[in-house]
Amino acid sequence: MIESTYRIQGETGEWEVVIGLEVHAQVTSNAKLFSGAATSFGAEPNSQVSLIDAAMPGMLPTPNLECIRQAVRTGMAIGAVINKWSRFDRKNYFYADLPQGYQISQLFHPLVGEGQIDISLDDKDPEANVKTIGIERIHVEQDAGKLMHDQHPTRSYVDLNRAGVALMEIVSKPDMRSPQEAGAYLSKLRAILRYVGSCDGNMDQGSMRADVNVSVRKPGAEFGTRTETKNVNSVRFVMQTVEIEARRQVEVIEAGGKIVQETRLFDPDKGETRSMRSKEDAHDYRYFPDPDLLPLELDDAFLEECRASLPELPDAKRRRYEQELGLSAYNAATLTADADTARWFEALLAEGARIQKKGENEVARASANWLLSDLYGALNRLNKDLDTSPVSPEQGAELLALAADGTLSGPLAKQVFEIMLETGDAAGKIVEERGLKQTSDTGAIEAVIAEILAKNPGQLEQYRGGKEALFGFFVGQTMKAMAGKANPAVVNELLKKALAG
Repeated sequence: MIESTYRIQGETGEWEVVIGLEVHAQVTSNAKLFSGAATSFGAEPNSQVSLIDAAMPGMLPTPNLECIRQAVRTGMAIGAVINKWSRFDRKNYFYADLPQGYQISQLFHPLVGEGQIDISLDDKDPEANVKTIGIERIHVEQDAGKLMHDQHPTRSYVDLNRAGVALMEIVSKPDMRSPQEAGAYLSKLRAILRYVGSCDGNMDQGSMRADVNVSVRKPGAEFGTRTETKNVNSVRFVMQTVEIEARRQVEVIEAGGKIVQETRLFDPDKGETRSMRSKEDAHDYRYFPDPDLLPLELDDAFLEECRASLPELPDAKRRRYEQELGLSAYNAATLTADADTARWFEALLAEGARIQKKGENEVARASANWLLSDLYGALNRLNKDLDTSPVSPEQGAELLALAADGTLSGPLAKQVFEIMLETGDAAGKIVEERGLKQTSDTGAIEAVIAEILAKNPGQLEQYRGGKEALFGFFVGQTMKAMAGKANPAVVNELLKKALAG
């Protein structure tokens, strides 16, 4: 395991931070964990609530098999132990948005046991600085509702749309030692969830959020008392929470105080964490097996179906891109860091390989470079993403093919691409309608070169006198005169002959 060198400098010397994350990931499903109510984001308050979610008397929960399946697939994707026998427990506490008065969870016998995730802090060489973060468990539980404090001057309203939504709580071991490691772990976990399709990972919509456990110690000493900062909803905020809370703890300890085990909240506007409540021990929740639910018993056929349904995962895809497609480590890592990007690239590559008469590796490298530089640059400028891109993978492949076969020069390809972004038209249509084909007509190019030399006798004399750097000047003038449509290779060849004359 790679050891982190991140330290907090206090008045009494260096301190090490110890981090664990409890990630709540909403399971992708068309219904809640124990009812058939919908789970779509942004619905009107209390419009997605069944009698079961509202805890009406006599209602009995029934597990949603798809939610169980997705949690099992997630466990398999991180190499975790899948427990064929698991059980639901009641976690008893009162809160206004918890209509049952308890939460159905899994404390003693979770669905998924120990697993691991490999992270890297080196974008250019993901294999060079790898650290393994242990996963303690994944258990399935139901979410609570939501209190709304801004709808009335003196009252709080309750929205139960989220009540009963299926969550996977993915609990890491305290293996992270820096904000960067915590950020890398959360990013990698989110990527895996998106590849598997078990969670959309949209932290801004609340479908994935992290409870951040932080403690500090002198390097190599026993673990200190930890705090838990609840419901942090972005990778950047998780990293900020780690740094801010760790520094706060160091200051408290060095001032002679003690860290209290408690639940805290992160305020991104003030850049601070603040106390929310003292941290309850497990016995305070009065856990006991849920009497309305039988234990889950999974058979081998179900597990095999789950395993067979898994896609190629990020690390395996990245290695394949490097080894089979010849992509650089950086490009391969960037393309595979997000499932949507990888799918877009593979659609681009498949179409490019179909229409270009070139080797797959050559097509792959050109496709990767164009996607990561030209397309990403344009989308950032337009404040769009791949989902809203004006250019489809098929259109991108056609543009690259026209550049590869010499129809478009580099400058012309960029010009056509800009028109594609504005109009949504295909590259071939733009080339035909606007006459933007590259020309290799030697007679036409020779005539333009002769004219350029006649207009610039001084530069011609200097070049022939030994100032060879002026060659670029003549290339530029020729390309400008031909509106960028001349084949650069032909221009270079004919210019050398003319200038030598």
